[in-house]
Amino acid sequence: MNKAQLIQAVADKRGDSLTPAEAVETVLDVMVRAVVAGDRLSVTGFGSFTPENRPARRARNPMTSEAMTVAASRVVKFRAGARFKDLVSGRAHMPESGNCIQKAPKTPRP
Repeated sequence: MNKAQLIQAVADKRGDSLTPAEAVETVLDVMVRAVVAGDRLSVTGFGSFTPENRPARRARNPMTSEAMTVAASRVVKFRAGARFKDLVSGRAHMPESGNCIQKAPKTPRP
C-alpha cells in the first residue's frame, strides 16, 4: 500500500466529513489493518512498515546463562524514509511551515 492507496482507503472508509481526531484514528486504523493483513505500507518521505516472520531460535538467558528456545513470532519493522532521516540527523533543515516530508523543489539549472 502506498500513500495514494492509503488516502483512498481512508476516504472510502469515512468519506469527506472527518474531524481531526477521526481523521488521525482512521489513518492509523487503515495502516494497522494493512500491515496485519501482510501488506507493506510505504509513505514516501516518511517511511515504510513491513510485517516480518522471525523463526524460532536458541538464545541465552542473561540472568542465568541458561540456554533457552525463543518461539517464532511475527513483528512489524519500520524503516524511516530518506527525508525523515535527513531531518532527524540535521543534514536537512526543518522548514518553518508547510509539509516537512516533501523534498524541496529542484532549482532549474542555468
